[in-house]
Amino acid sequence: MKRKSHFLQGKKIQPAPLNKDAQIVDLIENTFTAYNAARLREAALLYNEKMLENDVTVGLSLTGALTPAGIGISCIIPLIEAGFVDWIVSTGANLYHDTHFGLGLAMHQGTPFANDQVLREEEIVRIYDIFFDYSVLLDTDAFFREIIRAKEFQKSMGSAEFHHLAGKYIAAREVKLGIKNQSLLAAAYRCNVPVYTSSPGDSSIGMNIAAMALSGNKLHIDPNIDVNETAALVLSAKRSGGKSAVFIVGGGSPKNFMLQTEPQIQEVMGIDEKGHDYFLQITDARPDTGGLSGATPSEAVSWGKVDPDSLPDTVVCYSDFTITLPLIVAYVLSKREKRQLKELYKSRDEMMSLLEREYRETTKK
Repeated sequence: MKRKSHFLQGKKIQPAPLNKDAQIVDLIENTFTAYNAARLREAALLYNEKMLENDVTVGLSLTGALTPAGIGISCIIPLIEAGFVDWIVSTGANLYHDTHFGLGLAMHQGTPFANDQVLREEEIVRIYDIFFDYSVLLDTDAFFREIIRAKEFQKSMGSAEFHHLAGKYIAAREVKLGIKNQSLLAAAYRCNVPVYTSSPGDSSIGMNIAAMALSGNKLHIDPNIDVNETAALVLSAKRSGGKSAVFIVGGGSPKNFMLQTEPQIQEVMGIDEKGHDYFLQITDARPDTGGLSGATPSEAVSWGKVDPDSLPDTVVCYSDFTITLPLIVAYVLSKREKRQLKELYKSRDEMMSLLEREYRETTKK
């Protein structure tokens, strides 16, 4: 009798027919059998079964402008409040557009086939198939200019501190308007989840800060603070006996900023470390075009960003994250009980002290 190959040990492809009672868990576990549907299944399982263990610190990176589509409300806030995300790196655009919702400003479903010249004449702004009134930008700009006049903003700070303070004001506005769970910055403030941006000047928030500086405002976002704080956060997770996981939605600068924490620790600071333990990415970028968004976990190993022993615990799902992220979020919320919030924002000084101690030890050698 021919010996059965070890390649044939995988679950037999024989899904049950779908019916009107189909549930998200059954759909992902039993119907997503191959191709990128299978990668989505593997991503959901990795997130649920390993990344959400209590000793794992989960970082989430957000690229582009997901929040205008409501992803902040539908996906990110539930993850924050469930304790499924411990720290975030985002584009400034995501956080700026997130603020619209916290201020009660409306975004509308539209079409990508509208005449943009006509939209401009009618003062309608388009983000692909999302429409909103130009006044939404002006009102959000006015909000940020108003809050950064406050005394607590008149100094140099990291982006996590800035977003925490901004989240406090957005949360207060939500209360005043009688709305709830509309802004991820407000949710991050309430749950003490630190939120960083990799390029503080590359958004309307940064543009307003720069304009206010011309009038004597003292607020300055210091990227050095962010680089060291995020490295300290990862090192602290490891030194406490836990693990570090990255959940990368899209790619771009937030992806690199989250992953560079390990080269900062190992290459630049000379501290003994091995890389992130879990790597999960949703992207539509190819790895062969020179763009970072398609860079694979195995490539990240060569930089020290990912622990080489952890390559089996890495998944890249090549798909549109506006489709796949809600599916993964719905899956883990169905499967997992809430985790206790780590509230890492409160521990930034303690984590920085650990990083500084280890860095001083390496410089003595």
